[in-house]
Amino acid sequence: MQTNRRKFIRNSMLGIGAVTIVPSHVVFGKPGRVMPNDKVNLAFCGIGNRGGQILRSFMNTGMVNNVAMCDTDMGAKHTLASIEANPKATQFQDFRVMFDKAAKSFDAVVVGTPDFSHFPITILAMSMGKGVYTEKPLTRTFQESELLMKAAKKYGVVTQMGNQGHSEGNYFQFKTWVEAGIIKDVTKVVAHMNSARRWHGWDTGMTSFPKAEPIPETLDWDTWLGTAQHHDYNKDFINGQWRCWYDFGMGALGDWGAHIIDTVHEFLDLGLPYEVDPVKIEGHNPLFYPQSTTLDFKFPKRKGMPALTISWYDGVNNQPELPENYGKSELAEGIPAASTGQIETRKLNPGKIIYSKDLVFKGGSHGSTLSILPSKKAEKVMQNLPEVPKSPSSHFENFVLACKGEEKTRSPFEVSGPLSQVFVLGTLAQRLNTTLKFDRESKQITNSSLANDLLQGPPPRKGWEEFYRL
Repeated sequence: MQTNRRKFIRNSMLGIGAVTIVPSHVVFGKPGRVMPNDKVNLAFCGIGNRGGQILRSFMNTGMVNNVAMCDTDMGAKHTLASIEANPKATQFQDFRVMFDKAAKSFDAVVVGTPDFSHFPITILAMSMGKGVYTEKPLTRTFQESELLMKAAKKYGVVTQMGNQGHSEGNYFQFKTWVEAGIIKDVTKVVAHMNSARRWHGWDTGMTSFPKAEPIPETLDWDTWLGTAQHHDYNKDFINGQWRCWYDFGMGALGDWGAHIIDTVHEFLDLGLPYEVDPVKIEGHNPLFYPQSTTLDFKFPKRKGMPALTISWYDGVNNQPELPENYGKSELAEGIPAASTGQIETRKLNPGKIIYSKDLVFKGGSHGSTLSILPSKKAEKVMQNLPEVPKSPSSHFENFVLACKGEEKTRSPFEVSGPLSQVFVLGTLAQRLNTTLKFDRESKQITNSSLANDLLQGPPPRKGWEEFYRL
């Protein structure tokens, strides 16, 4: 079977698979797109916890068919609800087998798996002409995002990263206010996520990974590990806990950054920073993310806009100083529940503060809109605010409609790839607890050879190398 899979991947690299498995209703010349009147046939990779929420959101559009589902633990409690609700979908435990045996049946793929496993599924789908919706953050390494952006151009398929607020009110308001000159001359952005949601309480003096435990009978642990180097199974590696480990996840920054600074990054044309400074690292450990972090991301002058610094705060007690007249901190609506429970309402909920020359803006996370903090200049601006268009589609509908050729995705990899690379640079600064100087042109870290090597990440586990050649 392993030999057959390798042949299958090699065939895909040569373009054989992309020719022989295209469904009959695909419009040739437009990979990953279907006829407007047809429902889009989807395959779902990762169907429990957040993956299950994404699956339900797509099914609720009424515009898709669930034809295939894949999860490395198809017998777990968190996957059973998806299985029971979609009895007609063909089930798989290994995405490579799903592509090998069922690729003719689906037009696009939805990836709702742990961060480190996004890349191989996504790149394989793209190489076979499938549209792909990949949950945020796009990848765990800088180079993986680079490869996916290049693949998007090469294969021309529909792509979307799953930061759903990019199709809600904040996206359209921010875009409109930038175009109208209301948001301008921004020099500082404070982004904060101070909830304990999805976070560990482990001993920060830990020097080795958790001890091996018996692998659940229903779990394919080897496939779960994917491209990652070998680890013995432990319950603290799965079901959301993977976010805490450098080897598997992207910490609080990767989890929440795409919901808080996405519009700042896109509409202020930030690109990549020239420096990342770990202002505060509390509970540093070489294996897992700190208990609290303050990072300064420094961006240069751009297209007539001044230099800008994003200050990122995470950790329950690591809260930024608030401006005068800040008011109450509202919790954004529609935040999905975590596998370990819903986010709690705190004194300071996840969000951002944007400082421009004349105005200060307060915002939340996801799709929540901005408000302008009171001032004399704000009063004048508030009297003549432009009309903000309403979103024509949710993030899930947007992807489906793009597959049908009716819309363009709002968070394609050309937009979400550089944003995810910003997070990678931040996590490297956390991991090494050192300032990183970055050359935006060569895309290299210039003051640390170790950090620069980590842009690429460790070599893939034996048998998984082919995915980096697609």
